[in-house]
Amino acid sequence: MNDIPPHRTVADQSLARADIAALVASGGAAALVDCDLADADLSALDMTGWRFERCDLRRAQFAGARLESTHWQACRGAMAGFVGADLTDAVLVSCDFNNSVFRNARLAGVALTGCKLTGADLSNATAIDLRFEECLLIAAKLPGHAFRKQTLRRIDLGQADLRKADFRETVFDQCSLRDANLAGARFDKADLRGADLGGLQLVDARLFRGATISHDQAAQLLLQLGLRLG
Repeated sequence: MNDIPPHRTVADQSLARADIAALVASGGAAALVDCDLADADLSALDMTGWRFERCDLRRAQFAGARLESTHWQACRGAMAGFVGADLTDAVLVSCDFNNSVFRNARLAGVALTGCKLTGADLSNATAIDLRFEECLLIAAKLPGHAFRKQTLRRIDLGQADLRKADFRETVFDQCSLRDANLAGARFDKADLRGADLGGLQLVDARLFRGATISHDQAAQLLLQLGLRLG
């Protein structure tokens, strides 16, 4: 926060839309620290470059908001709404956005580290170079998302909607795809040796053609498909 003048920092406050709109109107980026914005409607506001630290954002609505280059640290944002918002180049660290909605949002260049996104909906988001590391994406909706050539570390995609996702040349490191919906997904030249492939169905096996798996994974898959090694 050293790049933000002290008078632009707001701490330990409960804020409504009118308060945020006044900060926006005063010009420049602001830093909100330990603030309560639960249930606030912040739709369509321009908060480019703002910082949110340890804020309560539960059920807050950011629909259509400009949030480019924002920084989010240890925020609680379960069921928050970012429909159509622009989060280009945003950074999210150790945040809880379980069951949040990012449909049709711009997520280009966004980096998420140590975040909880269980049940989050990222359908139809513009997600060029969207990066996850050590994130929970259990039962998240990511249909058609491009993970191509990325290295995924400690990402739990169990039960996620990954229909038509692109995992070509992707490396999995301590990840889970257990019981995920992988219909139409692509895994050409992917390295799946660091992925939990539990729950694979016979119809899914062909998706992994051209991918690399370990001997233990091959044995596990055969057992799940009702086959035994001789």
